[in-house]
Amino acid sequence: MSNSVSTSRLDQLDHGIVERLARDARISNRAIAAELGVTEGTIRTRIKRLQNEGLIQFTVVTDFRMAGSPNLCMLGIDAEPSHVEELARSLSDIPEITCVILLLGRYSLLAMGLFTNLEQLNDLVVQRIRPLPGVQRVETSISVHNLKYEAGIAKITRKEGEG
Repeated sequence: MSNSVSTSRLDQLDHGIVERLARDARISNRAIAAELGVTEGTIRTRIKRLQNEGLIQFTVVTDFRMAGSPNLCMLGIDAEPSHVEELARSLSDIPEITCVILLLGRYSLLAMGLFTNLEQLNDLVVQRIRPLPGVQRVETSISVHNLKYEAGIAKITRKEGEG
């Protein structure tokens, strides 16, 4: 299956289903059907198709505080431009890193992870990230208080001009 699945195949009903599941993944097919004015079988079929096409998946998202008082740490990484994509893949393979984002701006990449102590974070940066090809500099930031942290799913949104 291609990673560049076109969302133009998704109609208003698909978007309505995803929107309701994003609010509450435990909502019943019957409740979704009632809200959208279709049959429960239609909802069941659509959800199965969205899952089979890899457009949605169901998972349990836990609050990171359940992991034993971890620190949410962000790593701003400056990289040689020719190494950014390769470096992003290498960072993605590190189990402690839970998020890797390519950026335009101050850093080439942003990596995030949960760490139970600063020694663990330091070891990761010094021994496993800095030696990677293309890494020029790593700047760490450690969250001390989270005002808002939503670990929900990414919602399907329409591009400007789409109906």
